[in-house]
Amino acid sequence: MLFRQLEYLVALARERHFARAAQACHVSQPALSEAVRKLEDELKVLLVRRGRAFEGLTPEGERIVLWAQRILADRDALRDEVDALRTGLSGRLRIGSVPTASGAVSLLTGPLCAAHPLVTVELSTDLRSEELLRQVRNFEIDAGITYLPEPGADGLRTLPLYEERYVLLTSLADGPARHPRATWEEASRLPLCLLHPGMQGRRVLDEVFAGLGLAPTPRVETDSVASLFAHVRTGHWASVVPYAWLHVFGVPHGMQAVPLVEPVHSAPIGLVIAAREPGSVMARALLEVARRTGIAGVLGSLP
Repeated sequence: MLFRQLEYLVALARERHFARAAQACHVSQPALSEAVRKLEDELKVLLVRRGRAFEGLTPEGERIVLWAQRILADRDALRDEVDALRTGLSGRLRIGSVPTASGAVSLLTGPLCAAHPLVTVELSTDLRSEELLRQVRNFEIDAGITYLPEPGADGLRTLPLYEERYVLLTSLADGPARHPRATWEEASRLPLCLLHPGMQGRRVLDEVFAGLGLAPTPRVETDSVASLFAHVRTGHWASVVPYAWLHVFGVPHGMQAVPLVEPVHSAPIGLVIAAREPGSVMARALLEVARRTGIAGVLGSLP
């Protein structure tokens, strides 16, 4: 009963709405509300601020939700560990990725699924870096692939995978595309299509431009790397894209990708899991695959 009460509380904290939380838990709203009330009675503390509708969690409720997430994650990890001992690793691995790194995820999921045929993967590829780290810390996903946080980031264990480097993607008709290299200054003068400014992948580019005293104004902004390729394909725009995405798309017909220099800039991409022992058996399996695979070598290096 306690696990069910904790699941309902976590769902309520996530959905911020009684009816949506009940729907997510496949129970009636009265059943969910009553279970949360019983949990409050057992803990002898008010967890939810109630009015005519859900008004948020109390400070005590916010704290209890963190414990609930941890307890539920440990329960699931225990079940996965027992299943792995009995029949081999099975179940669902939840991975999150920032959009710029999502093209490299298959280099891990392929070997993982080959080594563990009973494992299935649930992949979210449109997470912003801050949200991804939050979900890892709160056990909403088992692992994330993102720009590496500062060393020693609270509650996280990291493994560097590769260095994200950048190319200028243009149509063959554009001037810089006729040369083997392009500078960031040359890129800034083109009609650019870039990622949305709230995304870490865009912030990295803005820092490079700003360091050179440049402030390009993109004509198009998007949250999709695939959309960047699609816009450049029309011949109206150019873009700065991660080199790793050429592993997925190659260089489409009628387009050219040239390394960006002056400066040659890179950003570390890595695997992030919760720093707990023994932790998720799924996350440990992915970590082992990442160590063996050597993504940096698979992606190759810029010419």
